[in-house]
Amino acid sequence: MSTLSLLWLLLLYSLALLAVVDVLLTKDDPRAALGWLVVCLALPGFGALIYWLLGRNRIRNRAQAWKQQGNGMQARPRRSGFEPAPLRAPFQTQNYVLLRRLADTVTRRPLLDGNQLELLHNGEQAYPAMLAAIDAARERICLSSYIFDTRQTGRRFAAALIRASRRGVEVRVLVDALGEFYTWPRARRLFRASDVRFVLFLPFTFKARGAHINLRNHRKLLLIDGQIGFTGGMNISQRHCVAAPGRRAPVVDLHFQVRGPVVAQMQEAFIEDWQFASGERLPPLEPQQVSRAGESLCRGVSAGPNEDYEKLQWLISGVLSCARRRVAIMTPYFAPEPEIVRALCGAALRGVQVDILLPRKNNLPFVDWAGRASFAELLHYGVRLYYQNGPFVHSKLLLMDDHYAQIGSANFDARSLRLNFEFNLEVYDEALNRQLRYHFDCQCQRAQPLRWSQLQHYPLMLRLRDRFVRLFTPFL
Repeated sequence: MSTLSLLWLLLLYSLALLAVVDVLLTKDDPRAALGWLVVCLALPGFGALIYWLLGRNRIRNRAQAWKQQGNGMQARPRRSGFEPAPLRAPFQTQNYVLLRRLADTVTRRPLLDGNQLELLHNGEQAYPAMLAAIDAARERICLSSYIFDTRQTGRRFAAALIRASRRGVEVRVLVDALGEFYTWPRARRLFRASDVRFVLFLPFTFKARGAHINLRNHRKLLLIDGQIGFTGGMNISQRHCVAAPGRRAPVVDLHFQVRGPVVAQMQEAFIEDWQFASGERLPPLEPQQVSRAGESLCRGVSAGPNEDYEKLQWLISGVLSCARRRVAIMTPYFAPEPEIVRALCGAALRGVQVDILLPRKNNLPFVDWAGRASFAELLHYGVRLYYQNGPFVHSKLLLMDDHYAQIGSANFDARSLRLNFEFNLEVYDEALNRQLRYHFDCQCQRAQPLRWSQLQHYPLMLRLRDRFVRLFTPFL
């Protein structure tokens, strides 16, 4: 063997060794670590190249690097003057106390008393309330949306925001750069020649932060004068007006009007996103600036790859562990990772009624295929699955027993739980839970339950397709 061949072989094995060291130091899942070790050692050099391209979690590394550089995506919320709410009856039972303790640690935000939430169905209820709040604003409007369409609904919002800016209100609009591509012309054109501050979140560029398909801002927030907030699953999109005649591809969804101290936590989430996207630092809300409005205990949950914890995955696991009677899940995109599947099955095996409501026709079929690969395991251990017919349902709900709800922008897939920036609200409120359970149960009655026997007759090629797509769950 020539000297050149020896040097080349030495280089290949050196690259393999470097990759092996990185695998051992960074991969927490033993199965993933073993798989990458085999690839790196069996294919010296080439295996290491595959690992460096596909195996390293650059998404989390990049987001945490931005956080450490002080670029606005702070995983540790600032200390506020808001006092944590005591868990009053009926939230003093052990399961609620344990869930509260987990959320306190993971979110590092206090659970706040004195809030009020109003449920809004579709654009027919949500958009008039949001537009009325914009028209009544006196000092500051902050709007964050993944999609801001430029059809009728988007133009109505743009006109209202421009009117507010003309009467002296500070108006800031933050739209995700990828989400802006969902509509033409682009949303920014609606605000040209106005005083509205319009900024894109992570625009595509080969300079500075670069071009990223992941790390998208999926949060939906509208904040008015620090007193009123809106959040949930709805973008600013004409598709959510489902009752309009001749509407093509309508999207059913839920949104929430929020009043009370938790609006400050919603404002905090917007401020961090705005600072990251624009470089402008805004002052947070102080306790004396926010009025009490009701009896709901609420907490804002800002989640994203910049966090030290995968917050939403931890909280979902906590809810499934603490549930005593029932868990109800409504989500448009269900492609859970194995940890969530096991937690769902474990809750069902403990005797908890676990119901999952999904849309029959999905606008992202590959996500639906990946989720179907877990159906057999879920049904085998007692989880109940339902398919909703009719228009695509984009609603996102997680209900536990009679008093706990989690609402917001996050879906039950890796993109929401690991790759995107999301905002949810934890709500301890029996009346709201009852209202949401009634809505959930009404949808279940009209939905089609999925039976174990149906899966037995599922064509082999479709099962292979689902299993194959499931391999890519971490990236969907």
